[in-house]
Amino acid sequence: MMKTALVTGAYSGIGKAVAEKFLSEGYTVCGMSRREADPENTLFSHPNFKYISGDVSVDADRRRFVALADKIDVLVNVAGVAPKVRSDLLDMTEESYDYVMDINTKGAMFLTQLAAKKMIGNEVENGARGYICNISSLSAYTSSVNRGEYCISKAGMSMITTLFADRLAEYAIPVNEVRPGIIATDMTDKVKDKYDALIDGGLLPFKRWGQPEDIANAVWALCSGALPYVTGQAVNVDGGFHMRRL
Repeated sequence: MMKTALVTGAYSGIGKAVAEKFLSEGYTVCGMSRREADPENTLFSHPNFKYISGDVSVDADRRRFVALADKIDVLVNVAGVAPKVRSDLLDMTEESYDYVMDINTKGAMFLTQLAAKKMIGNEVENGARGYICNISSLSAYTSSVNRGEYCISKAGMSMITTLFADRLAEYAIPVNEVRPGIIATDMTDKVKDKYDALIDGGLLPFKRWGQPEDIANAVWALCSGALPYVTGQAVNVDGGFHMRRL
């Protein structure tokens, strides 16, 4: 029987790369993002791709999404937004905070809750009933005072990983996290010049931008069945950014 992966933020960027990776491995993929389906997007021509336009911060949309799959083998929480306007921490608005937290953290929290309850009913296969992977960020532990709400949301995602890894261990459901570094997506395109200069200046041991496929490959490693005894881990896919260097 074909396995099914649920991927949020699947329309573009990291989410699209994750969806494409699981499709290439023979999965049915259910995708969701706030954007409408586009026949020119290569994902939508794949016979094993199902899609709804929805907002992960909205309960009804989360429930519609989970209902797409009779059985959930993998959940990948990718959907995320940056603040609409980068502003100093002293000027951050509640509106901006709520916007970022609702999608990046609350949405992932309650979608995971729904999917986990469904996943618990799976039979154990190769040591696991299913796999959950959260996409956080180097911002989970790195201060950026002009987008504090984003950093807080990603630190929250890391705790979601820990909490569900703890809670679902008795059901043999590994829950892990991938922390992307500087990845070439629509979100980072707005600050490309800034990061080009930082990378050229030695910010990263690997002097290049990361690609969405780098993240997708890490997600696949954690959810393919190869690592059923690994849970609660955060894997840094960041060109070495996390290392402290003199």
